[in-house]
Amino acid sequence: MTARALDVLACGMVTAVGLDAPSACAAIRSRIDGFQETRFQSGPDEPIIGAPIPLIPEVVGEQRMAYMVAAAIRESLDSLSTPRAMAAQLVLCLPEEGRSGSPIEDNVRLVRRIGDLLGNSATGPTRVISEGRPAGHAALRTAARLLADSDTDHVVIAGVDSYLTAGTVTHYLAENRLLTPDNANGFIPGEAAGAILCGRAGQGNFRLAGLGLSREQAFIYNGLDADGMHLPLRGDGMTAAYREALAECGIEMAGLGYRIADLIGEQYWFRQSALASIRLVRGAHDFQDIRSPAESLGNVGAAVVPIMVGMAMTAAAKGYSGGSPVLIEASNDSGACGAAIFSFRVQ
Repeated sequence: MTARALDVLACGMVTAVGLDAPSACAAIRSRIDGFQETRFQSGPDEPIIGAPIPLIPEVVGEQRMAYMVAAAIRESLDSLSTPRAMAAQLVLCLPEEGRSGSPIEDNVRLVRRIGDLLGNSATGPTRVISEGRPAGHAALRTAARLLADSDTDHVVIAGVDSYLTAGTVTHYLAENRLLTPDNANGFIPGEAAGAILCGRAGQGNFRLAGLGLSREQAFIYNGLDADGMHLPLRGDGMTAAYREALAECGIEMAGLGYRIADLIGEQYWFRQSALASIRLVRGAHDFQDIRSPAESLGNVGAAVVPIMVGMAMTAAAKGYSGGSPVLIEASNDSGACGAAIFSFRVQ
């Protein structure tokens, strides 16, 4: 058993296809998407497609993020009594620091707003990880360390993010990274919040069995070659994250049931995932499905890992997973990579 072992006990989601985990997971499983025309445009009469959450449009920015993530946290805590919920520690996954158009300007103020919204269900101390999409993997490591302390019974890992702000859309449109009629190699901006409730190993049926963190030197559009070109992608970072998680779990790549990845739409992320798999598979193996919430939600940034873990846990509990164990991967634009392996125990 891994020294980082913890069990995921419950989850919560606020997405473009469902405002709670059961409805969101059902929609994602059914290949329903939340894509629609937004108020942003890539050109004359060319609205950008996004995946907004159906909330009051006047609630924007940091306040919107607080409402979203508070709802996801509250859902994940529903199974706990109020005293236990108030004692749970919170690890909050947020957008990368300095990302253009980030909806969050002050982390401390956001945490305070979340606490005000949760009221008597508020969690205990809060830790913030601003790493974007793979922040959830770093949060799993933090949660395992916190749960090793006998004074901590539960940890909530929550993530919230939005790419549907004027600053973000303007930036990524200028970088030619959004999906538009003129650019097929782009992503659909989305927004979401997700939360998972973690406890010590033995409390639940969905267990963290392996965790790997690494960094890719040839990150997307890196421009680090001697002549200003991009270093070629070999998938070294994600391969190292896979290898660490597999070694901790004690299995080979062929032993995985399936994978869930943050394949947001750009070709780079598909190549990275494929390279990691190809470099580690040895011999014949059964079919391994690969799923992605981006097919329904677009790019939801720091919310993606809690959502993917919730997807996997729900699929295992309801009997439609692609097998056990499942590997969940994520990476960001600066090269941070994470891979986590979860196993489901049938009682």
